[in-house]
Amino acid sequence: MIQNVCDSDFGSVIKNRNQELLDSFGSHLRKLRKHRGMSQEELAYEADIPISQVGRIERGEINVTISTLYLIAKAMNMELKDLVNFR
Repeated sequence: MIQNVCDSDFGSVIKNRNQELLDSFGSHLRKLRKHRGMSQEELAYEADIPISQVGRIERGEINVTISTLYLIAKAMNMELKDLVNFR
């Protein structure tokens, strides 16, 4: 389900968020990371992103950018297309 949220400070800005998709991707990322024997800390270091961001992605708390997905894929020695092929 996609939620539309209107931020009154910015007028009619709409944010689309598919929580089921975020949760599914987070679970997928956690499985891939563990399969490779990487800790969240190791992944964060290799991808040059904050460790807290890895946890937030895996818990489905944030809508990750394509740039961050690219860094994560590179850190895990995989193609971006393979990282996002989880459904």
